[in-house]
Amino acid sequence: MPRSLRCSPAVRWAVAAMVAVVASQRGEAADLTVELVGGEAVTAVGAFRRWDEDGNPNRPVNPDARIDAPEVHREAVHAGGGRWVFRSLPPGSYDLVILADDRLRIEGWTYAPILEFDPFFPPDADAPEEARAVILDHVAKSRHYENKVVPLHLGGDDTAVRVLVMLVRDLPTTYIAGAGTIRFELWQYTERYGGWVKERRTRVLHRILMPVDEMRRWTWVWDPQLGGVEVGHRPRAHRYEVPAGRPLAELPGLHPSASLPS
Repeated sequence: MPRSLRCSPAVRWAVAAMVAVVASQRGEAADLTVELVGGEAVTAVGAFRRWDEDGNPNRPVNPDARIDAPEVHREAVHAGGGRWVFRSLPPGSYDLVILADDRLRIEGWTYAPILEFDPFFPPDADAPEEARAVILDHVAKSRHYENKVVPLHLGGDDTAVRVLVMLVRDLPTTYIAGAGTIRFELWQYTERYGGWVKERRTRVLHRILMPVDEMRRWTWVWDPQLGGVEVGHRPRAHRYEVPAGRPLAELPGLHPSASLPS
């Protein structure tokens, strides 16, 4: 491809977002069909429209949310086989979530802006290797209220890197006996004078309070293939192969008891 036609993931994402905004202003809507391969155990498919065009949350985080009942903006209708259909979705960018038997939740995300005037990054954005090493080391050495803080995915460019982070506390607490907490957040590290500095501001995607014993039986993983699904004014299909076995185990996120320290 000629150099003049190349663009970064952030630029491509910004263009797609602008197209969606224009279509939304026209009042158009379209069906989104999610075609699942290996989804026989799937019980629900939902869509989050987490952010507005400026990266602000469309809905506040519910502290009483449940892991088995995602508070999506729209639920798909099972149309038979592996087909799940969202009828007349307003144009925009959606993150999909899949629930399946045996306590399985698979979710997509988008790297929303942390600071004002920052661009979106798509979920498949890369992070510079030097930044990745510095950030992972910083998170590992930092102290937190949670006893398990795990960077799941990193994406950005040479000036800013965002991190999808899982924060779990399953140690005894005086808050509610036997309860644990799990949060998923977006953090940002910004390049400043040759170093990477963590911004104090974060974006919270989910905050769950639940019995620790139940938490340790769940699988809640994050897959970029389910994030940033663009819907315009024409029907479209999104194909997804539901992971199982080793592919599922390799997706980062919450896994059953062996992955949580006691």
